[in-house]
Amino acid sequence: MAASLLLPSPFFNTYGMSKVCLHHIQSGHFHKGLTCFSGCLPKKNSSIFMVPVRAFALCCYASRTFASVGSLDTDVAGQKSHVSNSNNFQRSVTSFQNSSDKLDGMKDFERELQELFDEVKMMIMMGNQNDAIDLLQANYEAVKERMNAGVRGIEEAATIDIIALGYMAIGDLKFVDSLLDMLNEVVDSLKDDEPLLDSVLVHMGSMYSTLGKFEKSMSAYRRAIGNMENIYGKNSVFLITPILGMAKVLSSIGRTSKAVEFYHRAISLLESSRGAESEDLVIPLFGVGSLLLKEGKPVEAETPFLRIFNIYKKLYGETDGRVGLAMCSLAHVKCAVGDANEAISLYRKALQVITTSNYMALDDSIMEKMRIDLAELLHAVGRGKEGRELLEQCLMITEKYKGKEDPSSATHLINLATSHSRSKNYVEAERLLRTSLEVMGKTVGPDDQSITFPMLHLAVTLFHLKRDEEAEQLALEALHIREKAFGKDTLPVAEALDCLVSIQTRLMKDDEELLEQLKRVLSIQEKEFGPEGEEVMITLKKVVFYLDKLGRKNEIFPLQKRLSALRMKFKQRIQH
Repeated sequence: MAASLLLPSPFFNTYGMSKVCLHHIQSGHFHKGLTCFSGCLPKKNSSIFMVPVRAFALCCYASRTFASVGSLDTDVAGQKSHVSNSNNFQRSVTSFQNSSDKLDGMKDFERELQELFDEVKMMIMMGNQNDAIDLLQANYEAVKERMNAGVRGIEEAATIDIIALGYMAIGDLKFVDSLLDMLNEVVDSLKDDEPLLDSVLVHMGSMYSTLGKFEKSMSAYRRAIGNMENIYGKNSVFLITPILGMAKVLSSIGRTSKAVEFYHRAISLLESSRGAESEDLVIPLFGVGSLLLKEGKPVEAETPFLRIFNIYKKLYGETDGRVGLAMCSLAHVKCAVGDANEAISLYRKALQVITTSNYMALDDSIMEKMRIDLAELLHAVGRGKEGRELLEQCLMITEKYKGKEDPSSATHLINLATSHSRSKNYVEAERLLRTSLEVMGKTVGPDDQSITFPMLHLAVTLFHLKRDEEAEQLALEALHIREKAFGKDTLPVAEALDCLVSIQTRLMKDDEELLEQLKRVLSIQEKEFGPEGEEVMITLKKVVFYLDKLGRKNEIFPLQKRLSALRMKFKQRIQH
C-alpha cells in the first residue's frame, strides 16, 4: 500500500519531469573569437576613433528607418528574426542621412559614424574582440575628456551611443548600464529637434529593454515617437521602429492590452503606406499573434498568423520555407484550441516544406525545436512510437553534424530515455541515460547541477527495474549536489527529496526519517507554490499516510481536514 501511495511515477507528475521537450543543458562554456593586435589611432582632425562592434549586433546609422524590413526574413515560428529585437539590435534605425540633408554641417560627422560601423563589422567578423574592446575604450576616454571640458552636444551623445552598442555586442552589460547613465545626462539636456537624436533614443530604448530597465526603455521610445511625430507626422512609416520597440517592452512587463494597441498601430501604418499584403506586416502580426496566444486567446491569435501564412504564400509560393514556418505558428494555435490532429498535420507539412526547400540546415536549432515540439505532441496523444522516431532523428542529426560527444546530444538522449520510460522499456532508458551522463561528464564537472537531471531520471528508471540500492545512491548524490548548488530549501532539492523518499519507502527505511523528509518537502512546496498548490496536496497526502502508519492520530485530524478542503478546491478548479 505504501508503494502505491507514494509512487505515482514516482515524482514525475509533481514536477513535470515527464515532459519530452527539454531545455538544452547549459555546459557553461563560451565560444571566444580569435584576437589580433590592431592600432587605435584617431583619424586626423576627428574626435571619433574607429570603433569595432559585433557585426550582427549593430545596424548601420545610414540606413533608413524600417527601409529594409521588406527584404528581411522573419521566422514566424518565433525562434529567429532577422529584424530587430531587444536582444541583438538588428533594428533599422532613423537615418542619420535624413538629418544630414537638413544640416550640411553634420555630414562629415555622419560619414565618420558610417565608417565606424563599417570598420566595426569587419573587425568583429574577423574575431578581433580584444581590439574591439581597446578601441571602444579609446573612444570612451576621448568622449569623457570632452564632456569633462563641458562639451555635451549631439556628437557626444552619438559617440557614447556607438560605444554602448559596442559593449552591448561584446556582452559587457554592466559597463553598458554605466554608459547609458552617461548618455542620459547628455540626452536630457538636448532639444528635441537635434539631428540624430531620434536614432540615439531608439538605441537607448532597445538597450534599456535588454538590461531589463523597462521604464527607462519606454521613456526613450516615448520621446523618440513624439519627436518623429512632430517631424514626420503621425502617419509616417519612420515611426514603426520605436512603436514596435514600445510594443515589445509593454509585452515584457505584462501590459498585454497596451502592447496589442501599439502592434495594431504599426499594422495600420504599414497597411496604409505599403498595402495589406506587404511582407513588412509580418513582424507586428507575429507580435500580436504571439501575445494573444500567450494570453490564452488562440482563436483570436489564428487571424494574424493566418495573414502571415497568406502573405508568404502569395509572395513566395507554397513550397517556400517561410510558408513552412508560418504553418508552424498555425500548428501552435491548433494545439492551443485542442485540435491535436490538425496541429500534428501542420507540423509535419511545415517540416517537409522547410526541409525540401533547403530553407534551413537540418541541424538548425529552429528545425530541432519543431521536431521536439511535434514529438512531445505525438506523445501527448498516445502516438509515442512516431514521437520517438522524431527524437531519434534529432539525435542522429546532432551526432552527424556535431559529433557524438557534443553536449547537445545529452538532451536528445534524455528525451529518448523519457520516451522509452513511458513505454516501460526501462532497459533501453537506462542505457540512454548512462550514455547521457557520460557525455555530460566530459563537458561539466561531477558536481555541476545540470548533471542531476539525468541522474535522478536514472534513479527512477533503476527503481522500476527493482534495483533499489543503486537508485538510492544516485538519488542521494543528486540531492547533495542540488543542496550545494541551490540551497537546502529550494524546489530542486524538494524534487530530489521526493524521489529519494519514494525509493527508500520500498527499501523499508525508518518511517520517522521518511516522514521528516516529507515534511521538509511540504515546507518547500508551501513556500514556492502557496498553501493550496496541487503539489502541496499530493505531498500532504503522503504525510497523512505516514502519520497514520506511525499511529500519531492526534496530528492526523487537522491535516485530513485541510486535505479534504484542498481536494474540493482542486476539483472545483478542474470543473471551471
